[in-house]
Amino acid sequence: MIESINPYNLEVVEKFKELTKKQIDDALDRADKRFQSWKKVSFEEKAKLMRKASQELKENKQEYAKDISLEMGKPIKQAIAEIEKCAWVCEYYAENAEKHLAPKTIKTDAHKSYISYEPIGVVLAVMPWNYPFWQVFRFAAPALMAGNIGVLKHASSVMKSANNIQKVFERAGFPDGCFQNLVLGSSKIEDIIRDSRIKAVTLTGSKPAGGAVASVAGEEIKKSVLELGGSNALVVFKDANIDETVKTCVQARFQNTGQSCIAGKRLLLHESLAEEFTEKFVKQVRELKSGDPLDEDTFIGTLARVDLAEDLEKQINESVEMGAEILLGGKRSDAYLEPTVLGNVTPEMPVFLEETFGPAIGITTFKKDHEAIDLVNMSRFGLGVSIFTEDLDFAESIVPEFEDGAVFVNELVKSDPRLPFGGTKISGYGRELSEDGIKEFVNKKTVYFNK
Repeated sequence: MIESINPYNLEVVEKFKELTKKQIDDALDRADKRFQSWKKVSFEEKAKLMRKASQELKENKQEYAKDISLEMGKPIKQAIAEIEKCAWVCEYYAENAEKHLAPKTIKTDAHKSYISYEPIGVVLAVMPWNYPFWQVFRFAAPALMAGNIGVLKHASSVMKSANNIQKVFERAGFPDGCFQNLVLGSSKIEDIIRDSRIKAVTLTGSKPAGGAVASVAGEEIKKSVLELGGSNALVVFKDANIDETVKTCVQARFQNTGQSCIAGKRLLLHESLAEEFTEKFVKQVRELKSGDPLDEDTFIGTLARVDLAEDLEKQINESVEMGAEILLGGKRSDAYLEPTVLGNVTPEMPVFLEETFGPAIGITTFKKDHEAIDLVNMSRFGLGVSIFTEDLDFAESIVPEFEDGAVFVNELVKSDPRLPFGGTKISGYGRELSEDGIKEFVNKKTVYFNK
């Protein structure tokens, strides 16, 4: 049995019976057979269904959001916002998929030559618990609109949300087998990837999980897309608007109780404004309301599991032993960890070197602009960076200096259906969302006509 446990009160939300080997085989067979007809469905018909999925999400967002909050502790307002964003990505691909996948004419010496973009089949999605709906929908919406079929292996701790996602597509009227949730543990993933009916795999998760999945997919010569961890820097240059930047940085670090790959996890401050910025930053973090995730006033909930809070507590304590100073927070109770701000953080400390997945941030100061760029790039991660300055020409001039997959100026790093999303280094490879995302799982077929 797979258990979903409420991290706020540690009570069991629901139990799920793991699929048998035969049930998994039946599900994959159903998906493979559905692909034969689904790939021929027109963009117009697929778009109608995707818009119905969007409507289903909007109409029942309270129901779906509540289950998110119960399963992984996300504050209810943020859970509702997650559902609304899923509706948006469905609408985006309903509107734009046909244009994104239109054949591209290439002028050659042929009578006619072009590239067509055709679906490849059944794609396995291995997804995490921190955004249990959004991570799935940003894969599912483009995959289904491209004519592919989706099967989901979700994190065991959010299996009710996983079943709800399948319910969304069923209620919207998608044909049976277009999207299925597989209720199973991680030990079954390798066999599923190796199954000939699976044509590709996408994973959002940790480096170890990504490495394991990519290794198996590589052996089978199957396409994979990995969106892994991040240790994004928030770089505040000396001319930044302090008050506006403080608000953005608090949101960047502490939304979703800090459990986000693209959260700002390293705060790099120019020494000329560090004292004033730190004082205002700590004050705003102190005012964030912690409590029951189902309370609409709650901004900081629990971490999704007790062991996750313990891991973050260990990173904090080890950094303090190395010389970091706790400016706020630092205490844990079960899955709850106080919003924590550390000062005097240096690059060899865990809160700088490692990904901190929760409500904690370390502050590091710099003197020269090139020092800040070096501090950003020394990370093994490369998902994104936020830079804050009033000089937009300066900002644009240093964008090429950063090695990350995204640079946001005077804004927190965020995903948007209209823009490609993905990282470099151990933050993964491939892109999700936008035109780039929908083309990850298609056959880019060269077509050449001679007279």
